[in-house]
Amino acid sequence: MGRSNAVQSREIFEILESEILSLRLKPGEVLSENALCERFGVSRSPIRSVLQELRLCGLVTVEPYRGTYVTRMDLDIINQIIYQRVAVETFVLEDFCRCCDELEMQRLHYLNQQMQESTAQDSFDAEKFYKIDGQFHEIWFTSTRKKYLWECIQRSDQHYTRFRMLDIVRLGKQSYAEIAGEHAELLRAIEARDTASFRPLMKKHLFGGVTRLGSLLLGDLRDYFTSEMP
Repeated sequence: MGRSNAVQSREIFEILESEILSLRLKPGEVLSENALCERFGVSRSPIRSVLQELRLCGLVTVEPYRGTYVTRMDLDIINQIIYQRVAVETFVLEDFCRCCDELEMQRLHYLNQQMQESTAQDSFDAEKFYKIDGQFHEIWFTSTRKKYLWECIQRSDQHYTRFRMLDIVRLGKQSYAEIAGEHAELLRAIEARDTASFRPLMKKHLFGGVTRLGSLLLGDLRDYFTSEMP
């Protein structure tokens, strides 16, 4: 007996969601129903269900009589998300400094070491690096019992998720080295309980992709976006 449409749809959704967030499917790329049906070996019904769910998540845009394509990123939204994260994570780090234990510091050192080792490798695994980056930040949210807040941030930032991935994929070793270096700076500040440095360090870190990509946002990468950074 074949699998149900619901199971098929869920599997296809997860595949396409991952490909969009990792930029294997690029912003503005057309998604053809016929091509997707052929690729996954299914009828139009589950494909249309998946595209509808992706649309509700903001990952695809459907234009009547024109087609369906991967939603372009919005730099204005990205700017606001970064602004929000700088404010929130500065406060969370201050709380973390008051309650962190030796085991949590060891975990931060371990993740920082993994990131440093990634910068020395000739080949890059952008998705693995991105995951380690997130795990580093997640520690201070979990430790301060703000896991729900961290999950809200993760669910609401599909524009920023792809922007961060673009930074890593497009610039490769440069981004790896700078992000790893920024994490090392944050780790030293946490160990020193230097709370006054948290905000400038977090601002430098979270706005880093904007700085690194710079003129590319108005040049080679312009078609990936719906707006310019304010």
